[in-house]
Amino acid sequence: MKKSYLILHAAVILAGFTGIFGKLISLNEGLLVWYRVFFSSIILLLILKLFKVRAIPTSKEKFGIAKIGLLITIHWVFFYASIKYSNISIGVVCYCLTSFFTAIFSPLINRQKFNPTELLLSVLTLIGIALIFHFDSSYQLGILLGVISSAFAALYTIYNERLVKKYDSRIINYYQMIGGTVALGISLPLYLHYFPAPSLIPSPKDTVYLLLLASFCTAGLYVLFAESLKRIPAFTVNLSFNLEPVYAIILAFLFFNESKELNVSFYIGLLFVMASVILQTIFSLKGPHRESEPIMVK
Repeated sequence: MKKSYLILHAAVILAGFTGIFGKLISLNEGLLVWYRVFFSSIILLLILKLFKVRAIPTSKEKFGIAKIGLLITIHWVFFYASIKYSNISIGVVCYCLTSFFTAIFSPLINRQKFNPTELLLSVLTLIGIALIFHFDSSYQLGILLGVISSAFAALYTIYNERLVKKYDSRIINYYQMIGGTVALGISLPLYLHYFPAPSLIPSPKDTVYLLLLASFCTAGLYVLFAESLKRIPAFTVNLSFNLEPVYAIILAFLFFNESKELNVSFYIGLLFVMASVILQTIFSLKGPHRESEPIMVK
């Protein structure tokens, strides 16, 4: 179990860099995500060949995995749109609502009872986001996009947990990236019609950032995430990822000096988000460990 938590924490640290790359890369969110999933699928294919991972036998199973990749792809489009219409700090804090949506969606999808503790802890995060939204009107569009992003992140986690119990995490992520590449590629002409981009080809600097994003913050991150889900419940995983704003905000302050853009209401809201993480940790240590639970990540 200790190894699983170390793996989870390493994934959280990598996740802290995703928002930074979203701000550094000049492409719009649609193109950014398409190049991310495209490069990730190539890197994961090389990993599968290198480690000689056994292939999935049937096309039906491959398609079943690939379609779950649509959820994470949509999540990324809204997540990077949230950052580009506001800033990194707003985008990553909104992502914390994933735990709230998980607590709501998981019992409905898996036909189980609602967990009152999970709902109460998630409400703390919801209050934090509401405070930021209410008092910081200049970023309301970015916040709304971030909320939508977290809903798709929760759905991805719920359905992905079922896959990690049956398939190798590396092959899961490969087919999900393939699914995202194909689906978003088909949708891009329509997307770019409504949200045009000055350039379809990334600059040399953007290409370097995209490769780093795809290799470390996608392939590496999602393999670690999937491995942690094998032993750690989804709700605990999502709440642990609520710590990601701490890393991402510190990096945003260092690289983009975002502290000048944020007001007191942001920090009050952030305190509510962090409170939910601290309380969940306390309850997890005191209460019995659940082996499994219907069950994301950036």
